[in-house]
Amino acid sequence: MTGLLAVDLDRLIAGLEGYAWPFLRITGLVLIAPVLGSALVARRVKMALVLLLTLALAPLVPPAPAIAPFSAVALLTAAQQLLIGIAIGFVAQIVFDALVVAGQLVATTMGLGYAMLIDPNHGANTAVVGQFFLIMGLLLFLALGGHLLVLGVLADSFRWLPPGPQGLDLPGVATLVAWGGRIFEAGVVIALPAVVGLLLVNLALGVVSRAAPQLNLFAVGFPVSMLLGFLMLLLSLPALPGSFERLLLDAFGTAAHVAGAR
Repeated sequence: MTGLLAVDLDRLIAGLEGYAWPFLRITGLVLIAPVLGSALVARRVKMALVLLLTLALAPLVPPAPAIAPFSAVALLTAAQQLLIGIAIGFVAQIVFDALVVAGQLVATTMGLGYAMLIDPNHGANTAVVGQFFLIMGLLLFLALGGHLLVLGVLADSFRWLPPGPQGLDLPGVATLVAWGGRIFEAGVVIALPAVVGLLLVNLALGVVSRAAPQLNLFAVGFPVSMLLGFLMLLLSLPALPGSFERLLLDAFGTAAHVAGAR
């Protein structure tokens, strides 16, 4: 009787391990990924999503090596699974952080740097133009199926990097760190058309102030700069979907590389 109980217990532990490692990796992704990890999504919804994804993906995951529960190797494996999920979500989240940087650049150039709103996702004040870019990026992300692509990279990561003590390697970590620098590069690229146009407007206002010193530049220049800023923003919007899509494709390629694709 005792032997039978021991065998059943071993089978139970082996069965739970098949779901535990995918559960941890999916949890790491849902904690930080765009849309899925939003602070506006209730915790119960996130937990239900994690459980559903675990039940769907666990049968497709290659069998993990036998690991003694509560051992140092098990703790290392759990940490690696969480880090892999967090890394995939972080790469996708960088795309939206770049939109915040682009909005801040445009807002500062057009004189709206003081107009701030509280962003519940970041827990900090964000420029109004940045919030506008975030909303546009969110709509484009859903329209392009970005949430499905994130889940696709997550599912493939179990094939590229099966659950086990091995996890993110040094090249993957270096790629992840380098991708973090894309926040500023991508933000400047997205904001460049509007910023260049506003720079020309400010140069023209400077010439006018030199030609007519008696003109109250603050009273005239501020409304003109703001109105032309909105015009430049409107004219630069058609280029946003293309820039966002290219950045999103680069993000998924980076996420796949970090997750072990070679």
